[in-house]
Amino acid sequence: MPAPEHAGSDRKSSAWPRAAASAAIFKGADVLLIKRDQGALAGYWSLPGGHIEPGETARAATLREVREETGIEAKLEALVDVHEVILRRSDQTLSAHYLITVFCGTWLAGAPSADGDAADARFVPLGDIDKLPLTDNAAALIRRGWNIVAATAA
Repeated sequence: MPAPEHAGSDRKSSAWPRAAASAAIFKGADVLLIKRDQGALAGYWSLPGGHIEPGETARAATLREVREETGIEAKLEALVDVHEVILRRSDQTLSAHYLITVFCGTWLAGAPSADGDAADARFVPLGDIDKLPLTDNAAALIRRGWNIVAATAA
């Protein structure tokens, strides 16, 4: 008989990869970013996002995570990419592997307010994103998302 999916003493012992979703949400030429508060990426700025719950679509998870982490209501415009995050311990054993569906969209309502696993949340001018410590590939995903949103608005 196969072992249960969540066998072991904690969530980290379950099977990888895990499905997640995030979004580059734009308000004019500013992008919504959060500062991670927990885990290996604590202190880094990133797109809001998180786990896709069982039975939840990637789009619904994205909108939920944006709302939970920032208080922002948004409209998703398009898929930007499927991004992989693979983290290893110092001995090179796997500590995390996420497949993140990354969307882009536009702000509808609300002012950024950090909640959930976010230490801070704010709209950042696109010209300032390179001044922040960002998670891997965040800048490239933001720029690709901006190109899509700007082209749709034109």
